Amino acid sequence: MKHVFNYSFLKAQVSTALFLCLLPVLSMCQKKQEDVNLDVQATAIADKVIKTMGGHKAWDNTRILAWTWRDQYHVWDKYDNNFRWEKDTLVVIANLDTRQGKAYSKGRDITDEAAGQKLIQNMYPIWANNSYWFIMPFKLKDNGVKLKYKGIGTTQAGENADLLELTFENVGVTPDNRYILAVNKNSGLITEWSYFKKYTDEKPGFTMPWTDYQTYGKIKISSGRGDAKMGMTNIAVLDKVPAAVFNSPVPIAKFK
Repeated sequence: MKHVFNYSFLKAQVSTALFLCLLPVLSMCQKKQEDVNLDVQATAIADKVIKTMGGHKAWDNTRILAWTWRDQYHVWDKYDNNFRWEKDTLVVIANLDTRQGKAYSKGRDITDEAAGQKLIQNMYPIWANNSYWFIMPFKLKDNGVKLKYKGIGTTQAGENADLLELTFENVGVTPDNRYILAVNKNSGLITEWSYFKKYTDEKPGFTMPWTDYQTYGKIKISSGRGDAKMGMTNIAVLDKVPAAVFNSPVPIAKFK
């Protein structure tokens, strides 16, 4: 008896096998494309935030920032990356690139003493932390920052907001941190943030509002953090300052 081979059946079987083999690949591609779309949405929201606060160009052209936070007074020259920090009678003037500087106590130079060296060594992490509390929205697009759109949520104040997740890739002094930012859908401003010490933590260490936005120079800055002790005061944006600002061993008059 002559056997007739069923090519149609074989073709169907091969097609089914190929489809089943491709399913995981298709699923992975779909998931990857969804992640890409989420990143694009997060980036678009971050761009909107920065634009609402004055824009990338205005931020780049902002040279000197001054502010008081938690009884510490700061003056930062973004162009030269010089940083002045004061607390009570302590004064440190350092360059954030070289990590070198001078430390003073009651006007006395203590740079070469152990206490002075510790103060100078701590200036970069102090600047990183304190400036982040101050102008975090302008740092959303920094190198090493990973943004992810988390959908729509509600703030503690009951506002609808787009939620952005911030994590960090080998940058900063605390790269394991994670933040969830609430961006008001009407204003385009960040109105709340939640802080996670570890990016794997399920519950935040705190959730705090960002309020009282005002224009300083050509950019907007938020001063309110829900608690008077955590708010920013003595905020100033300047084009230049007297030479004494980065030389005076004693506290200076605060800018207005």
